[in-house]
Amino acid sequence: MLPDALTRWLPGLAELARYPRQHWRTDLMAGISVGAVALPVSIAYAQLAGFNPIAGIYSSILPMLVYALVGSSRQLIVGPDAATCAMIAATLMPLAGAGSAAYQALAVTLTLLTAGFCLLASRFRLGFLADFLSRPILTGLLNGVAINIVISQLGKVSGLTLGGSDVIGRLGSLFAQLGQMHWPTVTLSAATLLIYMPLKIRWPRGPAALIALTLVTIASSVLRLAAHGVAVIGTLPSGLPVWITPTLPHELLGTLVPAAAALALVSFSSGMLTSRSFAAKNRYEVDSNREFLALGIADIASALSQGFAVSGSSSRTVVADAAGGQTRMVAVVAALALLLSLLFLTDALAALPIAALGVILIAASLSLIDMDGLLGLRRYSRAEFKIALATLIGVVLFGVMPGILMAVGLALLRFLAQMARPSEQLFGVIDGQGGLYELAHYPDAHAVPGLLIYRFESPLTFFNADYFRRRLEALVAEQAPRWVVIDAVSIAEIDLTGALAVQTLQRSLSGQGITLVLAGRTAQLHEWMASSLITPESTGVRFYPSRQAAVQAYREEAGGLPG
Repeated sequence: MLPDALTRWLPGLAELARYPRQHWRTDLMAGISVGAVALPVSIAYAQLAGFNPIAGIYSSILPMLVYALVGSSRQLIVGPDAATCAMIAATLMPLAGAGSAAYQALAVTLTLLTAGFCLLASRFRLGFLADFLSRPILTGLLNGVAINIVISQLGKVSGLTLGGSDVIGRLGSLFAQLGQMHWPTVTLSAATLLIYMPLKIRWPRGPAALIALTLVTIASSVLRLAAHGVAVIGTLPSGLPVWITPTLPHELLGTLVPAAAALALVSFSSGMLTSRSFAAKNRYEVDSNREFLALGIADIASALSQGFAVSGSSSRTVVADAAGGQTRMVAVVAALALLLSLLFLTDALAALPIAALGVILIAASLSLIDMDGLLGLRRYSRAEFKIALATLIGVVLFGVMPGILMAVGLALLRFLAQMARPSEQLFGVIDGQGGLYELAHYPDAHAVPGLLIYRFESPLTFFNADYFRRRLEALVAEQAPRWVVIDAVSIAEIDLTGALAVQTLQRSLSGQGITLVLAGRTAQLHEWMASSLITPESTGVRFYPSRQAAVQAYREEAGGLPG
């Protein structure tokens, strides 16, 4: 038996210690499948992020093992991810030459900062932050990232060196150089695509990328394509990585710290979507705060391996699930397969054409484009569709980081607008039926004469208190009731500004001979008033436990007016 403290910190270790042997065969095959998919994808994403291709493997092995021990999902596979790699490149490429020692040092620093934010978020139980990147924002983000990646790889697959630092600049550079394309590179790119696409269609969960890259690497070596101007990866270091010390110049704090916070949020949100999906499918639970912890420790492991920030991978997790993998052993097997590749296959990878990696990245990115998801948002909610579209446009035109910040800002503005001007309801009765009904939704309902029953569907706080007061005063001027009943059930919180608005409203209504009533939440309201040394009688407001109780009291006081 493992100590309780150990199993609490390493839940995966406890599961592996009592590993059911009947799962070994399927987990072994699933792990090999994941490794076969992860190898070429990790190399390609490393290039996308501006690293030596071998850094993609460094970023996969230890993080995958660490997450298997620490994470709350028994299926999630972590590693390099399109969105995080695009964010890393957007952050670091203006600061240092891609692939240089300075670039690697800054990358390790960025990864450690990202890990720090994840660990802090776990410590303060901020798992709910994943909800700030809502489904519309993530849909727009992934579509925008996919378009950015496709355009960024067009130079590699055509043999051109594209100028420009953004999408518009790269496209302009591409069109200006169309007549100068390197045709051996273009031919190789087309051959890679012709091998990859049929395999992917006929064997969607198989290692199509690995097979395609293996074949074009053999062709590259046999035909000596490097001698004909086709760019190849070249010599890769084998074995364990050489340590490069992280660096954090004080003048870059304003760049790296916000970028790390955004990386932590994006990688966590993306991983949570995947882990929750598979947890729901296979009937188990994931803990969002534990996921922050696991991702932070995985990022530390990646930094120690001279890798970069990682995230949960939906594509590799799908491969593991489709192959029948159900336990953490899949990640262990996949990590060992990648380690063997690192030790023994680096010489074979030297002839791998960079254009072929570009083709795989383009194909993988096109699979991220989710037009059905965008159109589905438009059918469901035009406002959320606009947020997704704004995120997509922002990411494409301004880059990943500004696009995300713009999208989160728009979502927060929409939320504040909903809170500042929340929906409201007026209630009445239906003749011959009990209960109270919303006048806007029940045509047969009518108001109780002399009684205004109002529900404000939001907390009553400083940014909507004045609107609440003015709205009720307008309804009173329109209907001239004897009593105004505020249904407080939907008012989850009242701050000082809200309480003062209720006080001002009571004084205004009292001057007109109108009684103000708060119905519902009486226990909480009385508790708050007692803590503030306020007696209910001193407020001039009447309190009833429910709307129905307030209506009954009104009828009794008014002499039984008909409903």
